[in-house]
Amino acid sequence: MDQHVTLQAPWSNLSDMAHSIDLVVKQGRWLFAIAIMAFGAENLIVARFGPAVVPVIPWATRPILAYIVGVALLAAGLSIAANLQPRLAAILLGILFLICLMAFPLRNAIASPLDIGFRTLVFEILSMSGAALTLAGTLPAMKRFSRPVENAMHVLITSGPYLFAISSVIFGIDHFLILQFIASLVPAWIPGSGLFWAYLTGAAFVAAGISLATNWMARWAGALLGAMFLLWFLFLHAPRVMSFPRSHNPNEWSSAFIALGMCGGSWICAWARSQSSQRS
Repeated sequence: MDQHVTLQAPWSNLSDMAHSIDLVVKQGRWLFAIAIMAFGAENLIVARFGPAVVPVIPWATRPILAYIVGVALLAAGLSIAANLQPRLAAILLGILFLICLMAFPLRNAIASPLDIGFRTLVFEILSMSGAALTLAGTLPAMKRFSRPVENAMHVLITSGPYLFAISSVIFGIDHFLILQFIASLVPAWIPGSGLFWAYLTGAAFVAAGISLATNWMARWAGALLGAMFLLWFLFLHAPRVMSFPRSHNPNEWSSAFIALGMCGGSWICAWARSQSSQRS
């Protein structure tokens, strides 16, 4: 009796896997919108703390500014999630983050360029701006503007993936500068040494940033980077914000939603790069 063996081309499996990845990374928009709304709500809640820096991205330096930014972030996140002029909302959100970057932490980072804390604040805001602008590029235009405005918007949208990629590389480099601290954050129940995971995540940041910037295997790099951030959110940050007294610390909540926002941003970049590759 004849036996017929069906051989499936390896690129068919790769194509199916790529399609599955696209289905996942396409959800980055919703995770990013949730994080943005959370930042907005946090700003409104902790703005009453006083004149010190509000411990929520984008790190406003005055309560009144935190109230204004909080309302703007809530409106932008709701607009993106509810599909109400989401492209315009994403562009304005990216611009808002750039304005906040120049108004709040950038001057401190320039004054103390070797301070990793200040540098981290700068590139956290820059990465959120890059994610928002990249998201805008994946959404259809629902309203047309004058040619100069459209050209300016195109420049901003085009810069989005590179802003996110640069931030990723910087995060990776900074990981290598504070390996022992990063290793101390790894939960004890995770197998392997904390130092191993610190090296691995630092390398992952740098590799993903280069991949997203060059658009070489960017879909895979963004998907995996986002998965790493999602695991951080679920297994590192979520348990911390659910435990007393950390649950009363705004910095813990900020770190958690930054991880969620970075997950969404990574997947947004992966989806955008995937779409651009299909068009080329």
